[in-house]
Amino acid sequence: MSENKIIIEYFNSQAGELIVGSFNNQLCLCDWRYRKMRSSIDKRIQAGLETSYEEGNSEVIEETIFQLNEYFAGDRTEFNIPLLFVGSDFQKKVWNSLIEIPHGKTETYLGLSKRLGDEKAIRAVATANGANAISIIVPCHRIIGSDGSLVGYAGGIATKKKLLNIENALIKNQLTLF
Repeated sequence: MSENKIIIEYFNSQAGELIVGSFNNQLCLCDWRYRKMRSSIDKRIQAGLETSYEEGNSEVIEETIFQLNEYFAGDRTEFNIPLLFVGSDFQKKVWNSLIEIPHGKTETYLGLSKRLGDEKAIRAVATANGANAISIIVPCHRIIGSDGSLVGYAGGIATKKKLLNIENALIKNQLTLF
């Protein structure tokens, strides 16, 4: 395996198949294999890191899969994987804000926009949320509609519901924002 490649491995999680990728001992990809934006996400990451994918394994991938399995078993509420975001400064700001949403809580696009200091940026926040390439660990699934509905998710609405159920975020129609 080349040092300068993004090492990827396919992982069949309890919620669907993921592509897990590491670059320079950091996680840069943990995304749904069959999502609609798969091609554009892969192009962005490979262009941003000026390299390509190579199937293999790494310590970061092994640790990510281990922590994801703990999450699915209900034994993990936070992840401690070194992350490498590949995107614009605004996207990185949105993704870092997503990490701040606690396990078991949800937020709306409007609430996230306000936290970022611009409540008129709802569409831009939604677009950045949809471009997240580190699903589950960067919890874009915790973003819901202002009316409490489960809105779009790269892994599908059924997967989003499953993840929120794992986190007990849907109990009693919980809409408490953090």
